[in-house]
Amino acid sequence: MNKVCAVFGGSRGIGRAVAQLMAQKGYRLAIISRNVEVAKATAGALGGGHLAFRCDVAKERDVQNTFEEIEKNLGPVNFLVNTAGINRDSLLVRTKSEDMLSQLHTNLLGSMLTCKAAVKTMIQQQGGAIVNVGFVHTDMTKGLKEEHIKNNIPLGRFGEPVDVAHAVVFLLESPYITGHVLVVDGGLQLVI
Repeated sequence: MNKVCAVFGGSRGIGRAVAQLMAQKGYRLAIISRNVEVAKATAGALGGGHLAFRCDVAKERDVQNTFEEIEKNLGPVNFLVNTAGINRDSLLVRTKSEDMLSQLHTNLLGSMLTCKAAVKTMIQQQGGAIVNVGFVHTDMTKGLKEEHIKNNIPLGRFGEPVDVAHAVVFLLESPYITGHVLVVDGGLQLVI
């Protein structure tokens, strides 16, 4: 099986950490972001053979076109990592409806649309793997009031993108693990 992986949200944060680790392991990567210039910089920093693509995951046509372009340039996608997301953190009573919809369209619908597109290819190839990622300490979450949460994490720190990247690669390379939720939270769930 080819090792072609699409990393949505791969230009920064968790996605970039995943891409860096996967490039070291010999995967051919499609780095996908709404900002193609940043995606190009990330792909270029990984070395040769990796490409950047622009996509708004909330738009089904964008997602379909992106998968077609990846297949044309790198080959069929057999690994998908969804790290694209936005954060509109605010109190519910202050959150605008447009912000709620934007977050749902990107974070939920976007992952569903990329999975839908990837699964079609994976069924034809009779194999593949998908990992959908939550969040840890990144630029996207830097505005969160984190001291209270951090004090409750048994490891005493927030996870970093590379912590999640190792878990992602583990799941992608474990062919007999399926339908599993792997919690990477420094033990937080143990005290909640």
